[in-house]
Amino acid sequence: MIGYVTLGTNDLPRAAKFYDALLAEIGAKRVMGDDRFIAWGNASDAPGLGITKPFDGKPATVGNGVMVALSAKNPQQVDALYKKAMQLGASDEGPPGLRGGTFYAAYFRDLDGNKLNFFCM
Repeated sequence: MIGYVTLGTNDLPRAAKFYDALLAEIGAKRVMGDDRFIAWGNASDAPGLGITKPFDGKPATVGNGVMVALSAKNPQQVDALYKKAMQLGASDEGPPGLRGGTFYAAYFRDLDGNKLNFFCM
């Protein structure tokens, strides 16, 4: 259902470095980009993630209640991705663990304060 999610950034090169390293852990690569926008994906028919400088020219801000959930293969991959995000400078929003039966997730904020998680079921 989700085609892609775009997150705002005020520092495109810094955000690109963060996501290049983090998303490489799940095999995602840059699929498009220019001086204002970069997108990553695993396949053209699978959901992707993008970062952008806001089109209106105003500073990027974090949307309260907005979160991007990225699927992982298993709990071990969730753990590894969370650890990688922390190593890259992300901030913790909830360490890896079970939440509600079989839902295993880890929550973090990227360098711009956007909230994301990796999960598996």
